[in-house]
Amino acid sequence: MKTAAFSSVLVTLACLVSASAFAMAPTGQSSAKVTPDMIQTGSDIPAHWTQPEGNFDYVKRDVMIPMRDGVKLHTVILIPKGAHDLPMLLERTPYNASGFVPNNSPHMADAVWSGDKDWADGSYILVWQDVRGKYGSEGKYIMTRPPMGPLNPTKTDDTTDAWDTIDWLVKNITQSNGKVGMIGSSYDGWTVAMALLHPNPALKVAAPESPMIDGWMGDDWYHYGALRQVNLDYFTGQTTRKGKGESVPRDNYDDYTNFLEAGSAGDYADAHGFKQLPWWNRFAAHPAYDAFWQLQALDKLLPEHPSSVPTMWLQGLWDQEDIYGAIHAWEALTKAGHGANNHLVIGPWWHSQINRQGWHLGPLKWPGDTAAEFRQQVMIPWFNHYLRGTPMAKPLPQAMIYNAVEKRWDRFSNWKVASAQQLTPIYLQADMGLGFQQPAGGGDSYVSDPAKPVPYLPRPIPQKNDNWRTWLVHDQRFVADRPDVLSYTTPVLTKTVTLQGAPIADIFAKTTGTDGDFVVKLIDVYPGTDPSDPTMGGYELPISLDIFRGRYRKSFADPSPILANVVQEYKFRLPSVNYEFKPGHRIMVQIQSSLFPLYDRNPQTYVPNILFAKPADYKKATVTIEHGPDGHSAVLLPVVAHSTASH
Repeated sequence: MKTAAFSSVLVTLACLVSASAFAMAPTGQSSAKVTPDMIQTGSDIPAHWTQPEGNFDYVKRDVMIPMRDGVKLHTVILIPKGAHDLPMLLERTPYNASGFVPNNSPHMADAVWSGDKDWADGSYILVWQDVRGKYGSEGKYIMTRPPMGPLNPTKTDDTTDAWDTIDWLVKNITQSNGKVGMIGSSYDGWTVAMALLHPNPALKVAAPESPMIDGWMGDDWYHYGALRQVNLDYFTGQTTRKGKGESVPRDNYDDYTNFLEAGSAGDYADAHGFKQLPWWNRFAAHPAYDAFWQLQALDKLLPEHPSSVPTMWLQGLWDQEDIYGAIHAWEALTKAGHGANNHLVIGPWWHSQINRQGWHLGPLKWPGDTAAEFRQQVMIPWFNHYLRGTPMAKPLPQAMIYNAVEKRWDRFSNWKVASAQQLTPIYLQADMGLGFQQPAGGGDSYVSDPAKPVPYLPRPIPQKNDNWRTWLVHDQRFVADRPDVLSYTTPVLTKTVTLQGAPIADIFAKTTGTDGDFVVKLIDVYPGTDPSDPTMGGYELPISLDIFRGRYRKSFADPSPILANVVQEYKFRLPSVNYEFKPGHRIMVQIQSSLFPLYDRNPQTYVPNILFAKPADYKKATVTIEHGPDGHSAVLLPVVAHSTASH
């Protein structure tokens, strides 16, 4: 009873407390006063925002520079604070000029992308510009807009746009010394080459890096007539919208499956809406090397309009995208008598690696960061020499080419153009042998089946492929056991074989088809074991390879069917090398008829335009590689007894 009474009292007290609290609660009317500054009826985003930049060590300017026809081009300029009498470095791009300054940092070197960090030390004014019709620039975008002439009836091109841009910069950037250098890789390297066709007098030095020079012969679009069909993603990325477009959507993870199931490259393109793209329609209508390609090949145009601008032509030894352009432009200018102001640099790099770190390339490791060291020790001092008048510790030689075996730069005062080389044949022999003695005869056959093309990398091969940059140094043992790949190998070498120049594939073959492709690979076969790096034991390292479409064996402009079962000669140049096959290694030559899905399949039946071959056109063919007497198949090697390089 006592406990129950006490509990009753507690309940009564709790109710009283609760009622009191309820009585004190707000009744909907706040005693706080609302003032005008609390009310916002407009947007919380101001019409104009200015970021305080008192602690920035540079000033950023976004300007629209007028061209001679009134079109204005979006340009981003970084000027070091307190700048006076500084040179300017210009890059013209279809890849978003604003994207070259990706970081909102008060420090110029931290604000720019990795490729420009060495230039952003406060001693240069950095300039990036969107080409016509891309990103922030006005005008119409045309893929690698041809020079004014039959393919471009307007009064402007990327030559005039570069001229007008430099003219504006010199007159309006008061912190400059009135001198400009141009730089850029790939498409941006092409814009540098275009500027050299008629350079503004203020352009004092230039460096086209891995430039797109001839898209049909050996840069991005074709290699000797074989379509690099994986670049169809580039077409949609560049030409479906003013900014960055999307890649082609995939049904399967493996691009080998995607392209094989699509049929021809044209069928693949049609299924994904490419007929809406003017560039694709022009491109697809010209599969042969006709006027459409010849009239925009810069290695032909540059010697016709030579400049006196000191120019450094750069590329990588294993450049998987533009291995053709720089060296062919340099060779053409040198042959025409303009070698004095044109220099060749080939580094141990993949495409555009000059602008990134260069410690290694796939399994190949270097003793330092070859890219950064070259930029800091050679390239920037060379630019400074022409833009500031500062002396160089060493003059730039005619050619600087990395020696990937000795792991050093070789400097040449007499690097020969390909047409002036002395070549030594290494012949395909019986029993899959390879040697410098001409064989008596014989041949080897394989069946090339378009339904089972040879992959260029081990499957699966996804669209976003981490091995894309380094596929040219991939171990070729992954195809060694295929019956449609022939591998010819020397005995173990007892002395060094040194190559300096461009090998030439000289293949004599017959086929049961009326068309066909030939892939030739020059390979260094490592010894079976390597104590210093066990993963390199028996490695088959390609040092030079390319593909040739058989219909162009007589003429690149006028293709013709292959005569079935008749021996024909297929002779084509391979990428240049500066290489040493060491004792204990072996030299290998591999031959096959496809490199898929990087290159489109040859149906092996002659059709007018392979891009639109029909399913019934794709047929197996038996290919026979001849040793003689109908033809002594060989690779003609630029063997030198003694290197003429200095170090």
